[in-house]
Amino acid sequence: MSQNLQDYRRNYEKGELSKNSVDPNPLQQFQTWFYDTKLSETVAEVNAVTLTTLGLDGFPKGRVVLLKKYDEYGFYFYTNYLSEKGKAIMHNEKVSLSFFWPSLERQIIIKGIATKTSKEDSENYFSSRPFGSKLGAIVSNQSEIIDNREVLEKKLTLLELEYAEKEIEKPAHWGGFLVAPISMEFWQGRPNRLHDRIRYTLKEYDWVIERLAP
Repeated sequence: MSQNLQDYRRNYEKGELSKNSVDPNPLQQFQTWFYDTKLSETVAEVNAVTLTTLGLDGFPKGRVVLLKKYDEYGFYFYTNYLSEKGKAIMHNEKVSLSFFWPSLERQIIIKGIATKTSKEDSENYFSSRPFGSKLGAIVSNQSEIIDNREVLEKKLTLLELEYAEKEIEKPAHWGGFLVAPISMEFWQGRPNRLHDRIRYTLKEYDWVIERLAP
C-alpha cells in the first residue's frame, strides 16, 4: 500500500512575525496568539495541545491533551498519574507541548519541565469537572489492557448508583501537571516556505529572543 502526497501543499500568506513585533515575554505572546485563534472561531478546541514525553522504553510519544490553564508559571493539564504519560513524566520531567492552529497558519513549540501541581490545585480543578468526567477518572485504569468496552460501562453504571447522592472525591492517582517553559518557538507560515520562526530561550532569569532560519 502506498500513497503519493507530494501534491498536498498550500501557500501560507496570513501573517508575519519578527523580533520587533513580538512581546518580550513569551507567555504574553502566547496569550495574544491564543486569543487570536479563539476569536477566529475556526478551531474546534483551541486549547488542544500535543504533549510529547519520553517513555520508559526510550521512545518518544505524542498525544493530544487539553490545556486547562496557563499563567506566568507555565501551562497546566490534568491526568491520571498512573497512566503511560504520567509514568513517563515521573521518569523524565522534560516534555514538549505543540500547538498547531492551521486556520491562522501558526504553530507554537514549547520545551519545558513538568512537575505535579499541588493537591489543592488538583482538587480545585477536579471539583469543577462534570459528574460524568469525575466518574471517568475513577472508572478507567488508564493505559491498562482491558477485554472490551463493556468492562468500563458496567463499572460506570455501578458508580453512578453509588455516587448518585454523595460527593465524588478526587482519586489519589489523579491530578495536575505544570509545564514550566524553558524554550518557546513561534512559527508563522509565509510564502515560498520562507516561514517566520521566533524562539525565546530562558537563560537564568531572562528570555533571549532569536530568529531562526525556516
